Amino acid sequence: MCAADVAGHRFNGAHFDALSAPIVQKCFKSSDTGEFMAEKLKLGQARLETTTKVTLATLALASGVYTYLGVRGLLNGDPALVFFGAVIYSVAVSVAIYAFWSYLMRFLPHVESAAARGWLFLAMLIGSCMIIAMSSWLNAAALAGSAALEQHMANATETYQQQLDESHANALAAQSLLPDIQLASKRFASLAEQEKSTGALTGTSGSGTVVQLLAQMSTELNRLALEVEESRDEVKRHYESGGRNLARMRELISNSGPIEARANAFGEETLKLIGQITGLQQTSVAPSVKRAAEDLGKTFIAPIADGQDAGLQQRQTEVVSRVETALRAQSRALASAADEILQREPVKPARFQPLSPPEAVLLYATDFLPSWAGAISIDLLPAVLIFIMIIVEGAIRKHGGVDLDAESMSAADVMRGAEIYRQMEERFGHRAAEPPLPPAPPGSEPDDDKVTPITMPPGMRRKE
Repeated sequence: MCAADVAGHRFNGAHFDALSAPIVQKCFKSSDTGEFMAEKLKLGQARLETTTKVTLATLALASGVYTYLGVRGLLNGDPALVFFGAVIYSVAVSVAIYAFWSYLMRFLPHVESAAARGWLFLAMLIGSCMIIAMSSWLNAAALAGSAALEQHMANATETYQQQLDESHANALAAQSLLPDIQLASKRFASLAEQEKSTGALTGTSGSGTVVQLLAQMSTELNRLALEVEESRDEVKRHYESGGRNLARMRELISNSGPIEARANAFGEETLKLIGQITGLQQTSVAPSVKRAAEDLGKTFIAPIADGQDAGLQQRQTEVVSRVETALRAQSRALASAADEILQREPVKPARFQPLSPPEAVLLYATDFLPSWAGAISIDLLPAVLIFIMIIVEGAIRKHGGVDLDAESMSAADVMRGAEIYRQMEERFGHRAAEPPLPPAPPGSEPDDDKVTPITMPPGMRRKE
């Protein structure tokens, strides 16, 4: 605004008049602060040049180190090849990061065109995505790879704990049939004893057909109850062994040491635990109970009445018929209870999936957001520095940036500027032509004898 006012007064006359002086003073007064700030910013920019380079190199080196630690966990094979491959990759990443941000720091703050700056911002966005793809996730793997693997093993441990408990519950469900079996066996045994001693069923005491039938049914049920009881010890052994495997797995998670060795030992424990879970499912006696119960009803053969008279034989036949009915009802009840247990969904032990630290970090990324933030910040922090440089450079150009640049111009810059100025004057005709001198009036020729000669000072020569 000051420049426009001064220009207006300048072109309204050949010289500045009295009204132009206050405007000039106001312009110089308002520009003092801006020029001082621009000078300080330019000085600070020059002093921070080395700091910026060192900072960028340090960040690139740190990213390369963590990239090496991350990529080493992905490579397999000969240790020497793994080492050299990881080193070469990490060095390439460090050089690429340093070169990328150096280019942007050198050019982006000095570009004034909106279109050109937009293209550079797009290049910065694409390059940042590439840096995240080739370096940042490996940095996160180096920072949180061990913790992510421990998280993976902890989740697997909880899954196996649930499956072991479920298998144990299914195995114990068959044990719930034991009281029913024992009760039915005692009932048949009690009836046999009563019939033998008092003839409670047929009215005639003694060991006849009914007593033998009842004793036989009680014996078969006792045998089935004994089988169920024996399976209880085996179920307990499998469950306790699985509990020891789980304790060892939790110990491996909480221990210190190389994560690869702990993960391998954890995988071995999971195989043992899967065997215990499978063994628990195979120890279930529900199928045996169902088969035995069905056999009691299907294979029942009524004995021939052996009473001494026809009345006793008839009573024996009636009691045998009632025993058969009761036995078939008991058979259906036991088979139904066993079938209900068998209808439960069998437990399918999960297979433990080994992961490398980078894979674990990607799988459990949401659980390690601070590590991801730190890994990405190491690579993308120079972008913040670039934004600061853009702001500072804009302030320098706005407040006296041209004058400050003139102080640091070289002789070649001055000569180039002068040549451009001369060409502009010749093209646009801004050079003012000098008015010709008026002709001298007649008789006004100077007398040579009245002209005082000018003596040149010593050391100076008259230009021809």
